[in-house]
Amino acid sequence: MGATTIGALIGGAVDAMSGDDGVADGVLYGAITANVLKLVLPVALTYAVGWGVLKGLSVLVDTVSRKVSA
Repeated sequence: MGATTIGALIGGAVDAMSGDDGVADGVLYGAITANVLKLVLPVALTYAVGWGVLKGLSVLVDTVSRKVSA
C-alpha cells in the first residue's frame, strides 16, 4: 500500500473514534498529511545530515588548526 492510502486509513480510523460525523474528512486529512510528510521528512532529514556534516567539519578544522599552531 502507498503512503497516501495508509494515511487515509489511519485518518479515517482516528476520525471514526470521535463518533461525531462521518469518516470522510478524516480520510482526506490523513491522505493530505501523508503526502505532505512524504515531501517534508526527506527535506528535513537532508538538512539535518548536512548540518551535522558542516558542524563536524567545523570542529575538525578547528582541532587541526589548534594542533598546527601549537
